[in-house]
This record gives sequence, C-alpha cells and structure tokens, in this order.
Amino acid sequence: MGTCWPFKHIVLVAFLALSVSFKAANSDPQTKYITHGCSTYNATDMRDFFNNLNSSFADLRNQISQQKKYFATTNHPVYALFQCRNYLSNADCVSCYDTAVSQIRNCSAATGARVLFDGCFLRYESAIFYQETTPQDGYGGICSSKNASQPTNFQTQAVALLQDLKLATPRINGFFAASKRQLSSNGKDAVYAVAQCIETASPSGCRDCLNITYSNINGCLPKEDGRAYHAGCFMRYSATPFFADNQTTNINPFLGDGGGLSKKTKAIIGGVVGGAGLVLILLALFLWYQLNRKPKKVQKGDILGATELQGPVVYSYRVLKSATKDFSEENKLGEGGFGEVYKGTLSNGIFVAVKKLSLISDRVKAEFESEVRLISNVHHRNLVRLLGCADKGADLLLVYEYMANGSLDRYLYGEKKGLLSWKQRFNIIFGMARGLAYLHEQYHVCIIHRDIKSSNILLDGDFLPKIADFGLAKLLPDDRSHLSTRFAGTLGYTAPEYATKGHLTEKVDTYSFGIVALEIISGMRCNTKVDPDSGYLLEQVYLIFLGSLLIR
Repeated sequence: MGTCWPFKHIVLVAFLALSVSFKAANSDPQTKYITHGCSTYNATDMRDFFNNLNSSFADLRNQISQQKKYFATTNHPVYALFQCRNYLSNADCVSCYDTAVSQIRNCSAATGARVLFDGCFLRYESAIFYQETTPQDGYGGICSSKNASQPTNFQTQAVALLQDLKLATPRINGFFAASKRQLSSNGKDAVYAVAQCIETASPSGCRDCLNITYSNINGCLPKEDGRAYHAGCFMRYSATPFFADNQTTNINPFLGDGGGLSKKTKAIIGGVVGGAGLVLILLALFLWYQLNRKPKKVQKGDILGATELQGPVVYSYRVLKSATKDFSEENKLGEGGFGEVYKGTLSNGIFVAVKKLSLISDRVKAEFESEVRLISNVHHRNLVRLLGCADKGADLLLVYEYMANGSLDRYLYGEKKGLLSWKQRFNIIFGMARGLAYLHEQYHVCIIHRDIKSSNILLDGDFLPKIADFGLAKLLPDDRSHLSTRFAGTLGYTAPEYATKGHLTEKVDTYSFGIVALEIISGMRCNTKVDPDSGYLLEQVYLIFLGSLLIR
C-alpha cells in the first residue's frame, strides 16, 4: 500500500492543477500538432548523445524564456533550432516549446528529428542545418474539410493575401508577417494569414521556400483553413482569426516589384509568346548566342587564373559514405544516365552533391579519371563545379557543388511548374549561353556536352543556372569535326546530323540549347504535343514561322 501524502501537499497539488487549468483557459500556445519526423539513424553512444541533446534543449529554453526570443539556435554537438510565431506571448511560446520537446523525445536516440505545431517548430540534427530551407522532399498543403462560407470571394481574397505575404516576407527583417483581408464592407468576415521563414535563411532562400509553400497551400482553397510548410518556412491562412488585430504587419512598404518586370511588360511578353513572336524570340536568342560565343575578355568570377588551377580533392570513401548517410534513399537527389546522385553534408556543414558512378572495366575507369583531372579545373559561374572524387573498387564518386533549387525541368513542367518569373527565365537562357560559350571557346580544350537538356540545367539558391554533367562527355579533338560511333544524347534535344550520322561539332550543343530555350519560353516539353490534334512543339513553332514569312 502506498504512502499517503500530507494534506498540505494535496492542497498544493490541487492549487497547481487549478493554476494550469486557468492558464490553459486564458492563453493559446497553438500546440495543434501538424507533423513530426525522426531520422532512421540512431546515435551509437547513447549516454553522450542524450547529454548533448539535453544541453541543447536547456540552452534553447533559456534563450526563449529568459531572453524572450522567438527564434533560437544552439552550437552544441547536437545542433538544435526553435521558432515561435511572433504573435504568441512569451508564456505561450515557452509552453509551445515544452510541448514540442515532449513530442520530439518520442524519436528516442534518432540523430535527427523535427516537430511542427501551429505555433512553433523544433528541429535538431547531428550536423549544422540552419541555412537549409528547401530539402528535396517537399510537403503539400494540409487542408480543413469544410469550405469557406463565401467560397469564390474567400478564395480570391486569400490568394491575393498569400501572394502579398510571399512577396513581402523575405524583405522584412526577421522574415515574419501576419496580415488579414476583409471579405466584405461590413467588416465581419475576413481571411487571416501568416508567413514565416527561419531567421538564419538568406532572403533568396526564404523567397524560394515560400514560393513552394505558396504553391502547396493554394491547393487547399476554398477550404476555410490551410497550412503548408517546408524545412525553413511556414504559411497558414484561416477564416477564423488566430492572431490579434493589433499584431498584424504593415506589408505595403514591402510590396514593390523588386526590380522585376512590370505587370504591363509581362502582359506584353505573354501576348508576344502566344503567337509568331515565339519564333522571333527564339531566333534572337540563337543570334545572341552565335555573336557572343567567340573568345572575349574573361570577367572576374568566370574562370580562375592559370596559377589558381588545382586538381580535384581526393576524398575518403568513408567520409562521403558518412556524409550521404550510407547513400540512403533519404539523401537521394535523383538518377541519370551516368549514375545516382546523393545529397551529402560534410563535417564542416557544407552541402555537396555526390554522383555515384558504377564502372564496368579498368579502361572505362581510367578514361573517367583522366576527364576528372581535366574538368576539375573548369571554373565558371554557369557550370556546376567538380570539387573532388573518391575511388573504391568498382565505384567512382564525383563530388559536385550542391544546387539548392534542383533541376530546371522541375520548374518548367514538374512539381514547381509556374514559379519562374519572366526575368528568371531570360537570365537562365543567357546563363546557359555563357556556360556553353566557355566550354566551346574559352577553355583551353574544347568540350562538347552532347546532352544539353532541361534536367541537366541546375539552379542554385539564387536561381543562377549552371550546366551539369559536361565533364562526362567525350572531349572534341583539335580538328573539331569528326565522326563518333558512341552516341550520347537525349532524343528530342539532339541535333539531327548527330542523331542520324554521328557528326559531332559544337553545333550539336547549339541545337540543344535552342530546344531548351524554346521549352523555357513555352513551358512545354519538346516531345509533347501542343494539343491532341496538332504536332509536337518544334513542329508547331516551325509552322508558325513559315506562316509569319508568308504573311510578310
């Protein structure tokens, strides 16, 4: 039989319970659970891991409660990050944090974990992740089941408000904005929304993250409540107020065009692209490329001086295996004709892309090693840089710089379709041209890519385009014109003379460049029919071009 508590202890416990109940009834820490995730890898030294984890959690709580912060990170061996919505009181922020810690401990000894509530976000990892905003695995919208009472009007106003928040938040110090928009003149009905990025993100990283969450949360409308989130940002809207009117943000000063094209200009461009102007733009791009592909003075940042050229860094296979979590599916970025690509995090916190090539013979291996030595000295702002390599048995690992926004094809007709502005599209086209001109004319050996296509154009955190996989093609000999029996390319992008007769010159890449430029302008795949009753994209452009000549 258990020991009975003294009466004064019973009274004290009852008083504390009443205090907690009173607090719960008069505050809202917004601890509605949204999601959580645990790493599939567990710590090996449990005692040391939990000591470090507890130290990190204590540090975060001290910053939130004592220093009254809404955002905090730690520099302990277990790296942790916590963020509250800025409209919460400090007490509610602390309460949300305590709930998050309780939930995340369910991941036990997992080396990484995250948990998200309406009011806060907590994450820890064994490596620094504070600038990570858009990991490969995106998250869709989380929607309520009930439609808003005025579906059409609600959706119109919600879209406009969310667009404004997406534009303004990356320009606001602290990356947080809360706003509302009235649905009618009576002032009774409104849509409320917030947008927030982690404070360690860059403005461009915040913008890119919110572009994705905006696209996802739009799928919830006209439901009366929706949320979308990513590793570094969060958006929510609701027909019910979830923050006070005196906590709204004046976002109007941050809604300028930001150097982009005006609405009128975009409308003009859109109208031109809809007709024969599409062909004229494409021809102009070809002309620009041809006129600018001759050697010219190299600008700073295009290429390192000859005295700065170095060979590839030779990494330990064990280091890259650890950086990619043993080449796990969780870290897999994609798979192409040359091998699988994995995201890796080095011990210094730097992200890299590791391409795993499966070699079939010593001859092929020696051929690749020769090319690796050559292309490791290719330095240009529009070419993905090869950082180093590793070799073990039949595997050769190539280590490239990590491109945060992935491949161009995802933004043209993939899950991120429609997110590129016209300014970004033109910058990507010109960046591709600069990269190809360097490979063909400005490097000391002419390199022909052979497989220029939208999936081989990668975008960094600022949407700067970089050509990938150029180092895995054969190099063009000095005579610059020969027959090749080894075809490398993708049908639809490949020049006819190369696909049918094997003639390989720089013009092969020029043709593919034009096809990708056409895809960027039209937003359509080159091997897709414009509509069921017409031909493929290239055929239709050709017919439009002929029609424009006849009209003239």
